[in-house]
Amino acid sequence: MSQLDTYRNTLLKKQEDISKLNQDMAKEQAKIAPLQKKIISAKGAIGRTKSQSTIKSKLNEIERAEKSISEIQKKCGDIQKKIAQKEKERSTAEKNYRNEEAKVNKKNMEAEKRRQQDARRQAAAFERSLKEYGNVQSHMQLEIERLKAIPEKITVLFLAANPKDTPQLSLDEEARSIQEKIRLSEYRDSVHFESRWATRASDILQAINETNPTIVHFSGHGAKSGELALLNPDGSTKTVTKEAIAMAMSTASDTIRLVVFNACFSETQAQSVVEHIEAAIGMSDSIRDDTACTFAAQLYSSIGFGRSMQTSFNQAIAELLLEGIPGENIPQLYARDDIDLNDLILVRPDI
Repeated sequence: MSQLDTYRNTLLKKQEDISKLNQDMAKEQAKIAPLQKKIISAKGAIGRTKSQSTIKSKLNEIERAEKSISEIQKKCGDIQKKIAQKEKERSTAEKNYRNEEAKVNKKNMEAEKRRQQDARRQAAAFERSLKEYGNVQSHMQLEIERLKAIPEKITVLFLAANPKDTPQLSLDEEARSIQEKIRLSEYRDSVHFESRWATRASDILQAINETNPTIVHFSGHGAKSGELALLNPDGSTKTVTKEAIAMAMSTASDTIRLVVFNACFSETQAQSVVEHIEAAIGMSDSIRDDTACTFAAQLYSSIGFGRSMQTSFNQAIAELLLEGIPGENIPQLYARDDIDLNDLILVRPDI
């Protein structure tokens, strides 16, 4: 295992630890409301009775409930301290990972530069050889055909949003699963994955302008009205209409060919976007975390193998059925009127 893999695994482990602690915190906090309700009920009973025994009993109930709440609050405080410590550790782990990633990227760039220099020298020697034998045109055609077999490069822009006032989603697991499936695909070097976290409305155009993506992937919450849940500066929910998203997609980049809305009730977003983009995927109902994660991972795996958009979508649905995960009827694929999804291939040899 490389040093980069070690740092990556450490970072993922810290993120998993933080997620687990947040879940523990939520479970403890959920215990408080029933206890508070119990206190209110007991106080109401005291106000309605003159029986001293009943009053005494209800006072005991209140005391026990208040004691339980105090213990829960103490436990939540301990968990919060652990979360703060884990956040520091995660920050250190991410810094180590980014530094190592920069080193690896620099090394790869240097290696690629040497490879290109070698390729240029080989091409020059090859051309000289062809000229000597008077068969330049036919051999050059073979070289052109060989070069055409290299898949074109695309960028997947992963936009994640999980406002603090909404249920926590496994967005990091979804991103990790997608990246893993891309790495295992045939044309993995032709698919570049970019992610943006805690996405605000103002981040969308910025990220698209920075990356010029072929695919834009929204992951997070959606409303029955068709709105997407992004973040306000304070981390709370900011809803964005389908009209706003459609306008952003139509004006942001001429390289976008597919938009994936991996969020509940996002079907209308997909329907709106295909007026401007070749294809879009949305969800017709609420969707479970594991359904969304498994569907998305297989979708990008199939795309990475050079499959058509229709085949990639069908294989993602098939993966849900093979894994026995419910919700195979929730994802919906749409295309612009002039697009045949069986012919729409995002990663393939440039023939």
